[in-house]
Amino acid sequence: MASAEDDAVVVGSGPNGLAAAIVLAEQGLRVRVVEGRETIGGGARTAELTEPGFLHDICSAVHPLGVASPFFKTLNLEEHGLNWLHPPVPLVHPLDDGSAVALERSVEATAAGFDAVDRRAYQKMMGGLMTRWEAVTASICKPLPWPKHPLAMASFGGYVLRGSGGMLFKGERARALMGGLCAHGFTRLDRPPAWAIGLFLGLLGHAVGWPIPRGGAQQISDALGRKLESMGGRIETERMVQSLDELGDARAVLFEVTPRQLLSIAGDALPAGYQRGLKRFRYGPGVFKMDFALDGPIPWRAEVCRRAGTLHLGGTFEEVAASEKAVLAGEHPKRPFVLLAQPSIIDASRAPAGKHAVWAYCHVPNGSTVDMSEAIERQIERFAPGFRERIISRAIMNTHDMHRHNPNYIGGDINGGAADLPQVLLRPVMRWQPWTTPNPRLFLCSASTPPGGGIHGMCGYNAATAALKQLQRQK
Repeated sequence: MASAEDDAVVVGSGPNGLAAAIVLAEQGLRVRVVEGRETIGGGARTAELTEPGFLHDICSAVHPLGVASPFFKTLNLEEHGLNWLHPPVPLVHPLDDGSAVALERSVEATAAGFDAVDRRAYQKMMGGLMTRWEAVTASICKPLPWPKHPLAMASFGGYVLRGSGGMLFKGERARALMGGLCAHGFTRLDRPPAWAIGLFLGLLGHAVGWPIPRGGAQQISDALGRKLESMGGRIETERMVQSLDELGDARAVLFEVTPRQLLSIAGDALPAGYQRGLKRFRYGPGVFKMDFALDGPIPWRAEVCRRAGTLHLGGTFEEVAASEKAVLAGEHPKRPFVLLAQPSIIDASRAPAGKHAVWAYCHVPNGSTVDMSEAIERQIERFAPGFRERIISRAIMNTHDMHRHNPNYIGGDINGGAADLPQVLLRPVMRWQPWTTPNPRLFLCSASTPPGGGIHGMCGYNAATAALKQLQRQK
């Protein structure tokens, strides 16, 4: 599979794998990427899942981290065909009274939509963080062994602790918005990891927006692939790696896989203690996903919802928190928190004229086979009466379908592992450089390493940087 001429092989062509390959190729190494599927992309792929002419993102759909990524910003991916589109409103959280609270690009405009009791607190918090957003992003994207900007992270961390302790906001509207943001963490909303993720995503909404790529998430992967090939890197598809022996004698092998796959492929090349650490790695909740082909726009009750790229459907903070807590307890909430994207409101390439492509999912227990389509549609209908009348067709993917699409999605976990505090800090195992392994030739570059899930390439960048240091020491 791998040529004797390869200096490095990357297993997996998701954004992290492609990012790792680009970093290595930039240093003059001969790099090959090996992908098991017929197309590159991992969690950033697009396909016609419902009807001809309707383009749906198979997993990731909205990408604040794609434009904020410190590494992606150096690549000029626009030169390789990537075109970011920004909806008029990044995010909206509708409420049962027919109104909605919006995350606007402006901090002041967002705060104006809150109850009066929370407006100053939000402006003070986000206004201060906005002056340091690039420092916060740099520290989160490469968190070890020490934050790159400790003062900025101290300020950010203070708000995280206050939020998880219930001391930031009092009014329903601000709490609802923050609840939806924190639910992206796939964990309990009264825990610091959820608030770290929620605050960071909210901050990015103000700093860079929540954009989508024209033509779908596949365009991110294709642009990265073209960038790599322009530097001499090679990509092989439809080559599912089963054993380390298949990869030849490359000086470095980087795996964009989770601990379970690494053990299966290369466990014999790793010491027993490290293997035990990988076996203890825990996977988080899965997702149940739906894609809709619609004959018109979603008839939202709140007008601002019609201008939003992303919507959080879950009602009050307490309702969202209860939904996420239930999933972690192995239950299927009757009113699940639903994440919905409507890219065709700004991207005409996603659906035929006058039609719309919609993407939605909810969290479910890992490995669930329960059909959540009725519950998801009820949540949409709750805030958009008449939604079902617009459906031409639908496609569903349960956790097993997600796993079949991408072997990294163990039990439907699209986030690379459980996001509780110990595992967030020490993923995948306790190790000074978590992208390295005890075998100096093998590295891990997936979302199971810091900084975790998202389309940002930083897990790959960090792993490739560690690999280059190792290769330098070998000279």
